[in-house]
Amino acid sequence: MPPPIPPTPPPVQQRPSSAPSYLWALAPLYTCGFGTPFSMMYAAIRRRSVWYGLASAGYATATGLWIYLAELYEATEAPVLASVAMVLCMLGPWLIGTVHSLAVRRQVFGDAAPYETGNEQAIALAQHRRALRQQARELAQHDPVMARELRIGRPDLPRQYDDGGLVDVNRAPAPVIANLPGLTPALAEQIVRVRDQVGGFVSAEDVSAAASLPPHLTADLAEYGIFLP
Repeated sequence: MPPPIPPTPPPVQQRPSSAPSYLWALAPLYTCGFGTPFSMMYAAIRRRSVWYGLASAGYATATGLWIYLAELYEATEAPVLASVAMVLCMLGPWLIGTVHSLAVRRQVFGDAAPYETGNEQAIALAQHRRALRQQARELAQHDPVMARELRIGRPDLPRQYDDGGLVDVNRAPAPVIANLPGLTPALAEQIVRVRDQVGGFVSAEDVSAAASLPPHLTADLAEYGIFLP
C-alpha cells in the first residue's frame, strides 16, 4: 500500500484573525474591571488552567470587596484604610487586569500556531513523495516488467501509478530528463546520445561517468532517477 497522503495544507492567507483575542484581552478595560473575572474564567476553561481560575477568583474577590465597601460607606465618609482598599480593589481588576490579559493573550489563544503549519505540511508532503519514490524503486527491483507496465519513471506517458517524481533515465526522452534537478536541455541531450551508444545505464554514478556530467549532479540523479533494464 502507498504511504498515507498528508493532509492538504491550509492556505496561508486564511490564518485566523487576531481580533477576537484582542477583544477578550481588552475586556477588563472597556468593562472598567467588572468583566475581568469572567474573561479570566474563560481563559481557565479554554486552557484548562488552575492558575487562570485562581486569577479569576482573585479578581472576583477584589470586585466584590469594592462593591461591598462602596455600599457600606455610601452615606458616610469612608476611613482612610477603607478608601485605599476601595481604590486598590477598583484599579486591580480594571488596570492590572487589562495588563494581565494583554500579557497572556497569545498563550490563551495560541496565535503562534498557524505560522508553523505551512512548513510542517511542506515537510510532510516532501517525505510522502520520497516514500513513494522508494516504494517504486523496490517494486522495479523485484518486478521490472510490472514497473514498465506501470510506466514508472515515465511522466511523459499516460499512467495512474504515482512514483513520486522518478524519471527512467534509460527510456525517457531528453525533454523529460532535462526536468531533473540541475540538468539542462544540453546535458539531457548528451545523456541520451551516450545512452544510445552504450545501451543504457545501471546507476546515477554510471550516468555521470559515461556522460561526463558535473559531479554535483550525481546526488540528484540518484534521488530522482531510476534505471530500468
